[in-house]
Amino acid sequence: MKTYTLKVAGLTRELPIIKLSYDLSIASFVILGDTEIVEKTAPIIANKLPKVDFLVTAEAKGIPLAYEISKILGLKEYIVARKSVKAYMEEPIEVELNSITTTNSQKLYLNNEDAKKIKGKRVALVDDVISTGQSLKALERLVEKAGGNVMVKAAILAEGEAKNRKDIIFLEELPLF
Repeated sequence: MKTYTLKVAGLTRELPIIKLSYDLSIASFVILGDTEIVEKTAPIIANKLPKVDFLVTAEAKGIPLAYEISKILGLKEYIVARKSVKAYMEEPIEVELNSITTTNSQKLYLNNEDAKKIKGKRVALVDDVISTGQSLKALERLVEKAGGNVMVKAAILAEGEAKNRKDIIFLEELPLF
């Protein structure tokens, strides 16, 4: 199996290269279960953020990072946009998205209680990897629909052309193959 050697926050990871289509492969970066990478990258990202009231991430890979950054910043909670409507959600807000790692169109949902919390508040969007930016754009639309103010967008890695974006904070580049 081909791999890509990633160095971030003083750590090294061998990422398997996964073929997504005939002409596109990615280095698969999964932070779920990798406590060390979350613990090492979260403080670096937290130090780069402006003052915010809430962190918002999309289910699921951004969750451990949002948790750790919120602890560092002294925030009492963070918000997760869900990929399906849950029974506890009343009148959820929704947006549609297409992501590089997902074959079909998806939706993201924000519980109306969470939407009320971020109305008029300063929000940081947090994810593990920013690639095409579609997930981030959907998260931004969701926060704006709720009346929140997106102050910053941050991730551990910027994949492919995302490394050229000036509107995101990231720690390292991740090439496409």
